[in-house]
Amino acid sequence: MCEFVIPGAQNTTVLVVGATSSIGRIVVRKLMLRGYTVKALVRNADQEVVEMLPRSVEIVTGDVGDPATLYAAVQGCNKIIYCATARSTISGDLYRVDQRGVYNLTKAFQDYNNKMAQLRAGKSSKSKLTLVKFKTPESVDGWEVRQGTYFQDVVASKYDGGMDAKFEFTFTGDAVFSGYVFTRGGYVELSKKLSLPLGRTLDRYEGLVLSVGGNGRSYILILEAGPSADTSQSKLYFSRFNTKAGFCRVRVPFSSFRPVKPDDPPLDPFLVHTLTLRFEPRRQKAVEGRTGVQQQDPRSFTLILEYIKALPTGQETDFVLVSCTGSGIEPNRREQVLKAKRAGEESLRKSGLGYTIIRPGPLKEEPGGQRALIFDQGNRISQGISCADVADICVKALHDSTARNKSFDVCYEYVADQGKELYELVAHLPDKANNYLTPALSALEKNT
Repeated sequence: MCEFVIPGAQNTTVLVVGATSSIGRIVVRKLMLRGYTVKALVRNADQEVVEMLPRSVEIVTGDVGDPATLYAAVQGCNKIIYCATARSTISGDLYRVDQRGVYNLTKAFQDYNNKMAQLRAGKSSKSKLTLVKFKTPESVDGWEVRQGTYFQDVVASKYDGGMDAKFEFTFTGDAVFSGYVFTRGGYVELSKKLSLPLGRTLDRYEGLVLSVGGNGRSYILILEAGPSADTSQSKLYFSRFNTKAGFCRVRVPFSSFRPVKPDDPPLDPFLVHTLTLRFEPRRQKAVEGRTGVQQQDPRSFTLILEYIKALPTGQETDFVLVSCTGSGIEPNRREQVLKAKRAGEESLRKSGLGYTIIRPGPLKEEPGGQRALIFDQGNRISQGISCADVADICVKALHDSTARNKSFDVCYEYVADQGKELYELVAHLPDKANNYLTPALSALEKNT
């Protein structure tokens, strides 16, 4: 057996998107060398493209901007490596490839997995579990609107400016939670006991995703966990999340929840039975308009709820996305490129697939494995990296549990200017004899 072969690779089919790019070509060859079955998605299968790829690679013609062409590409695939990038900085190209293309492919992959699971009379392990879907007037039934205060009644009454909230299904077809809190230390909340499908518990999932239409406010998501037969023993856990103007999907991992009482044990998703959304004026920021004029009092809010789903758990990455840090891009084009890239990243995070997002520094056409690499989070690196090293990271991330649901920057090791040292950055030397990726990513934050 070849020394490069990875156990399980022979039973894994990987779709490489952007297989003729500078990174994609190397990814394809590394996968073949390690025993994977490889499919390559290309826009045009002309002679020049065919000659660029190994003969054993299955070439599929399609366009990430056209969802109808992607189903054939994902058939039979277990994992995806997305190396495609827009060939120009024209807004239309950026949207089609870097933003919408990622969304289209994640949806096609999820649809394929769901179809295969249905044929097996089961449910895809990559599918999200719908907890609540607000599509009809009946969907708002059973939700309780409550109000309260963190202060004693005598204190609250002294600074009582009033508070009120409502949850209704509007004539436009939206479930809207809205109101105001002018009372010092006050809050309003929306709560309901969860009704999970028979045999389903949340310990099989790693977090929640909410599709909401916000106005820039922050909210607190509270989970009540304990024996459902005796709620007096229940414990409360909270996690704060932010919204933006317009619709967005918010991912809230179970690992981000903290006990209301510090002495309580960590959250056990298996015991969760009630979900609560809370709004409070504390820590709210005034929403600014384009002219810098305050548009709305931070003590009032409007939140449109579309759905709440549970995100599946897993050990390995399903989808590897090569993005960028923005370094090396012309300043007048950097903002629009990063906007499309980050939107594509967000689509992947909210898809429910296990993901790894790699943001390399400026790419260099040179041999890999020659220099130590720095892995970081926080958009602080500016050095370059070889395409071969990025390709190696893509392949190693496929079966590395520490790479699942992580986004990170990577570049060559460098010596910082005096006074600007980043001591927390740790360099790791690429070496085929050991897996440098595991120790490098173990120190980085998950669900980023």
